[in-house]
Amino acid sequence: MLPREIQTRFWQQWLSRTLDLIYPSHCEICGENLSAGRALCNVCDADLPRLSKPFCEKCGEPFPGKIEEDFACPNCSKLKFSFEFCRPAMVRDDRTLEMIHRLKYSRELHLAEDLGRLAVEAFSDPRLALALKEKWPLVPVPLHWRRRQHRHFNQAEEISRVIAQHTDLPMIKALKRSHATEHQTRLTRVQRLENLRGAFTITSAGQRQIGKSPVGAILVDDVLTTGSTVDECAKTLRRAGFQKVAVITVMRG
Repeated sequence: MLPREIQTRFWQQWLSRTLDLIYPSHCEICGENLSAGRALCNVCDADLPRLSKPFCEKCGEPFPGKIEEDFACPNCSKLKFSFEFCRPAMVRDDRTLEMIHRLKYSRELHLAEDLGRLAVEAFSDPRLALALKEKWPLVPVPLHWRRRQHRHFNQAEEISRVIAQHTDLPMIKALKRSHATEHQTRLTRVQRLENLRGAFTITSAGQRQIGKSPVGAILVDDVLTTGSTVDECAKTLRRAGFQKVAVITVMRG
């Protein structure tokens, strides 16, 4: 008998293929008809703005000027993070953000495929070469069980699964959210840090991974805004025994 999660994924994929036959896929931006499994046409995909240098080496904040050497933005130069760096794949754009919101709040699970594929582009960053070589696990930022029960899925997990398929890195649910927190959207950075304090704990799967390979892990989330959530996650992973933590997100908020 297959584990329940694998069965669920099988039926989700079967339903997706069936719906593609009844309702052909179309580009989520321009509406052009597409082959099954895609949510973006090639033209709209290419038009979405990628993160490119120069950008802050810590948080991925893009910089419009000319800077040849690596630099930290004024905000990051005053902060000490528990992660090595965050590498978003995309800069903030209403079209990308709309797809992320529709995945999260409208439960449009088919969008995870293209969002995950976009996130994979972050691995072009040479700083992630070691993580690929040493097979650091992908660790999705967890949802509290009540929020997951309401949403029926965790968008960071869905994105992580796609990244895992493209990179051959393992995905491990190494973290759990031990208590519910307020929505972060309208909170200041100080309030966010206080809101998240002690919110995450290591799972048994995470502990087992440390026993196998304690070198590093890659946190995965949809958007980086202040970095407070992934920083608290990284702090938990580091305390548990992971020596290095990098962060991958689809977009820089």
